[in-house]
Formats: sequence, C-alpha cells, structure tokens
Amino acid sequence: MDALATERFEASRNRLASLAYRLLGSAADAEDAVQDAFLRWQAADRDRIEVPEAWLTKIVTNLCLDRLRSAQARRERAAGAWLPEPLLEGDPMLGPADTFEQRESVSLAVLILMERLSPNERAVYVLREAFSYSHAEIADILDITESASQQHLHRARRRVAAARRADVLDAAGTRRIVEAFLDAAASGRTERLIALLTEDATAISDGAGLAGKLLLLPTPERVAAAARGALKPSEGKRRRVGGSPALHACVVNGSPAMIAVLDDRVVGLVVFEMREGKIASAYGMASPKRLGRLTAVWSKQEHDAPILESW
Repeated sequence: MDALATERFEASRNRLASLAYRLLGSAADAEDAVQDAFLRWQAADRDRIEVPEAWLTKIVTNLCLDRLRSAQARRERAAGAWLPEPLLEGDPMLGPADTFEQRESVSLAVLILMERLSPNERAVYVLREAFSYSHAEIADILDITESASQQHLHRARRRVAAARRADVLDAAGTRRIVEAFLDAAASGRTERLIALLTEDATAISDGAGLAGKLLLLPTPERVAAAARGALKPSEGKRRRVGGSPALHACVVNGSPAMIAVLDDRVVGLVVFEMREGKIASAYGMASPKRLGRLTAVWSKQEHDAPILESW
C-alpha cells in the first residue's frame, strides 16, 4: 500500500478508535476493530472509494456490530463480569467532547446502560449523538431505512436518559470530591460517608478480578461500608499490589475519579458519577486487564500532587 493511502487512514485512526470504543466499551477491542479496518483498507480497491471517511466509518461500525452480536461477546457480557474499560482524560480514544451529548456518550453510566440497547440502537445513538451523522448517512452505514434509524434513536435516547448526569465538575471540584471521600473513609464513621451519597447511591466493583464476577452494592449503607473497608490500609493489601500506592484525583471518562498509582503503574481506581453535588454511583476497578491503557496514558502525562503520598 502506498504512503498516501496509509497517511489517509492514519488521519482517521483516532476518530475511528473513538467510535469503536463507544460502541464496544473496550479500548482493546476498539483497537482490534480499527486494525481490522486497516487491513480491509489495504485490500480494498481504493480508486472506487469516493469518500474514504464514510467508507471507513461503515467498516468500523459493522465490525463492532459483528463483535457485539457474536456468541463470545454475549457470553462475556452476560457472565456478570463486564465493565467498560476506563479512559483517562486526555486519551485520544475519548474522541470529541465539544457537546454534552459527546461527553455523555463515554461516561461509564451511559456505556453500561447501552448494554441494554440492541446493537443497531447503540450504533444509531453513537453515530447521531457523538458524531452528528444524519439519519440518511446512518441508514447507509447500517443498511437500514431512515425511518428505522429515527426509531432506533428515539428508543435509545429514552433509555439513556435514565443515566444522565446533572453535574459537570472542573479540576478543583474533582479534587474536592476525592478529598472529601478519603477524609470521610479515614474517619471511621460510616455516617460521614453516607452524607456524601445520594439516597439511592449504588456501587459496582470488579473485585480486582479475583471473584470472577462484579460485586454489586445496592444501598448507600453498603457502599459506605465497602468504601471504609477498601480504603483501610493493611499489609495484606500492600503485598497484593507490591507496595504503598499514592492516591490522586483525576478525571476518567469525564467523571471525577480517585486513582491509586505505584511506580507510575495504576493499580486501582474509583470513578464517581455525581448528581446534585453528591455521589450517585461509584465504579471500583483494580483488575490489571482493565487498567493497562489507563496506565500507559497516565505515564505520559504530568499530574497534580497526590492527595495521599502513601496509602
């Protein structure tokens, strides 16, 4: 393949990866889809492709839909062990973030909620809300009618509305949330933690990948008790991660997050979804397979001083 064709593909790579991530919720799977699209681009009769960007968008979208419909994907996502792969602010895979809809489409809450959508509903929602494709363009990408595209979008919007967040925090607000959470957890008083939570607050944890399934905490009391236990330092925990990590405040998938870092390696994080100034949802992740890309991006960035130097 000539250099110009490669350059043309590379100019679209980040946009295609951002599209694939929103559809799949996995950075690793998104990278695989984009690489498969590159192989197809290499093999294609490119002289007959009038609009390369549209052609590549269609290829990547349908590769992702094939993945979502596959028996393997259904088994993985039905096994109770699936959470989106988190992305640190500044990761190019997060893609466009100029509008509320674009930012919302990569929040963990929305990515999880989109699991309830059909593959076509998910694709229409992402293409329309995050990338501003017209219904005519979407119909061509998915080989459906414009009317069907409109119906898919209507259903998707109705379901996704349940996960909409009212709070948008700047860096200072993010740090305040994490500081308050750590201070309340360290106090040993469960009521201080509960005061930071909404009345219907819930949490999900991957249990560091040890349990083989997600741990669901359905009430503020359960969330507070788990947070106290998880943030209480112990020699056993230090041995498991190989030392005493520093705790930082950062933004992950557009939401405030607390991240544990040891020797420039991310060993755990908690992402907070906020509503009216309180924590409505928390997502805890410590499974190494979910943190690889986040670690790679973290290691290339500059950071504020940690909230705790040593946990």
